Amino acid sequence: MPRSMATFIMIIATMVWGFAFIAQKSAMDSMGPLTFLASRYLLGGIVILPLAWFEHKRQAEPISKRAWGLIFILSAAFFLGSWLQQAGLLTATVTNAGFLTGLYVFFVPFILTLFFRQKLHYIVWVCAPLALLGLYLLNGARLDNFVVGDFLVMSSAIFWAVHVMMLGYTAALTKRPITVSAFVFILAGLYSLGGGFALETVSLEVLQLGWKEIVYAGLLSTAVGFTLQAIGQQHVPAANAAIILSGESLFAAIGAALVLGERLSLVGYFGAVLIFIAIVLVETVPIIQAKRKQKHPIDPVTNLEL
Repeated sequence: MPRSMATFIMIIATMVWGFAFIAQKSAMDSMGPLTFLASRYLLGGIVILPLAWFEHKRQAEPISKRAWGLIFILSAAFFLGSWLQQAGLLTATVTNAGFLTGLYVFFVPFILTLFFRQKLHYIVWVCAPLALLGLYLLNGARLDNFVVGDFLVMSSAIFWAVHVMMLGYTAALTKRPITVSAFVFILAGLYSLGGGFALETVSLEVLQLGWKEIVYAGLLSTAVGFTLQAIGQQHVPAANAAIILSGESLFAAIGAALVLGERLSLVGYFGAVLIFIAIVLVETVPIIQAKRKQKHPIDPVTNLEL
C-alpha cells in the first residue's frame, strides 16, 4: 500500500474517533466506564471476526508465539489506555481531557528515542511540539483546575503511546491487521467485562439506556476506526503516526460544533491550523527530501551534491 494511501486511511480513522468523543462522554450518564468499554469492544471485535477469519485463512504461515505475545501486550495497553481515559472523563473536563490525551504525540518519539535508540527524522521533533501546541490552542489555550480525572487521562496517554508504537509493528509482523484488531478488541472487552462485574453495576437496563452510544462506538469508532489504524500503521512510522492521529481533536471539535452547537474561538481555529500543518509537514518533508536525494545524490567524501 502506498504511504499516501496509508496516511489517508489513518486520517479517516481520526475522523471517526473525533465524532465518537461525544458518544464516549454521554455514555457515562447511564453506565460505568468499564461496562461501556466491554460493550463497545466486544461488539466491535465480533463484527470484524468474519473478516479476520478470511484474512487469516489467506496466510500460509501461522501466527508465531512471539506475535501472540505482542498481541496480548498490545491488548493490555489498549485496555489500560481506554479505561484510564474513560474513567477520567467522569470528572475531567472535556477541555483538559482533549489536551491531556494528546500528550501521546510527545510520548511516542520520546520513548522511541530514549528507550529504543531510534534515530527519527528531524521534522518529527518540529511537528510533535507543533501538534501539541495546536491541541492546547484548540482546547481554548487553557487548562482547568486539575482533578483526579485529569491525572487518569494523562496516564492513559502513556498507554496510548505504547499502543501506537506496537500496533503497526505487530500488524506487519503477522500480516494480519484485521486479525490483530479483532483479538485486541475481544481481549480488551473481556478485561473490561471482568472489571465491570467486579466494580460496577452491569445490567440489561443500563445497556438499553446507552445502546446508541454503544452501537456508534462499537461499530464505527472500534470496528472501523481502530481497524483502519492497524491497516495504515503498517506503512507509516510510529512517530509520524502519532502526529497524524492527533487530528482526532480536529474532528472532535467539528463534531461538537455540529451536534452540540459549540463554536471554536479564534485561538482555537489557529490551533486547528497548527495541527493540520504538523500533519502535512511530517509526511511531506521526508518524501520531498528523499526525492531530492535521488535526483541530486551526495558525495560521501565531500558531502556535496554530485
